[in-house]
Amino acid sequence: MKKVPLIGICRHRLVTDGQGVTTLVAFHDCPLRCQYCLNAQCLHADGIWKQLGVQDILNEVMQDNLYFQATGGGITFGGGEPLLRSREIAAFSKQCPAEWHIYIETSLNVPLQAVEAVAPFIDHYYIDVKDMNPDIYRRYTSRDNRLVQENLLWLASHDYCQKVTIRLPHIPDYNTEEDREKSREVLQTMGFREFDCFDYLYVTS
Repeated sequence: MKKVPLIGICRHRLVTDGQGVTTLVAFHDCPLRCQYCLNAQCLHADGIWKQLGVQDILNEVMQDNLYFQATGGGITFGGGEPLLRSREIAAFSKQCPAEWHIYIETSLNVPLQAVEAVAPFIDHYYIDVKDMNPDIYRRYTSRDNRLVQENLLWLASHDYCQKVTIRLPHIPDYNTEEDREKSREVLQTMGFREFDCFDYLYVTS
């Protein structure tokens, strides 16, 4: 299996995106072009930290096996958009210790096949939907949210709602508290119940 670009591996994270001690494996590249991008290096060629294969990644994170086993932690795949590397995530999940938990931070703006490929291995999804309103979503990300909606419906129809935390940001200049509440209502009708609502900090120069 080919090597894939990463923007970094961050160790010893505690209850930020999964239970116990986790290690974040952050992949390069993303289909979105968000106006307030937290990890803009994932969009640029000079933002690549290393090119690693699945076995290389496993070797890098295996040093924290004792922490994962002792705390019920594991690996969080993020980025960028980790589901652009769904094949590698599935291969990694088959090879890592069965006791490790696998988490994923995703925008879900990928073809359904990518979601299907990793679904058997994911213990919990953290899904940043931005906003369910297509016009707000496009204005903020420069992309359509049709795939996001289709993938959410697929997860709901396959009884994965209990494994999902939906991140609903209030984005200055793009959506309102009322918009966010409308998004929550739409998602609740799909069956999702766990939400992380927060505000993006608006920083002026």
